[in-house]
Amino acid sequence: MTSKDILYIFCDGSSRGNPGPAAIGVSAQTHQGEEIFFLSEKIGNATNNVAEWSALKRGMEKAIEIDEKKVKFKLDSELVVKQMKGEYKVKNLSLQTLKKECEILKKSFEQFEIVYIPREQNSRADALANLAQDQKDE
Repeated sequence: MTSKDILYIFCDGSSRGNPGPAAIGVSAQTHQGEEIFFLSEKIGNATNNVAEWSALKRGMEKAIEIDEKKVKFKLDSELVVKQMKGEYKVKNLSLQTLKKECEILKKSFEQFEIVYIPREQNSRADALANLAQDQKDE
């Protein structure tokens, strides 16, 4: 299997206030950088960690929806990456629920990888989260 077969999914969550108005940004890209899908959604009031986990969950759901089997998630939240890998315990009940949901979704993929990336490498997902944050409620 080559890296060309893998869909790279960049995820970011943001919360203004922590907790406060929160949003997610997700950008799925090919090896060449072509964007396959993106998500920019408000998720109501949440903490930053809930927003980060929600971005991962929505990215997984969307990848499953379009029948992707090999994925590599890239997040600038070291906490979420280490919690998802089981390196850190998840003590918060809301985060435990999100982690369980993500563990179930993970089983839909033939290949699943999650890695931490520096914030500078996650600018598209960050921009999408901010775009949702800045949208006026109707």
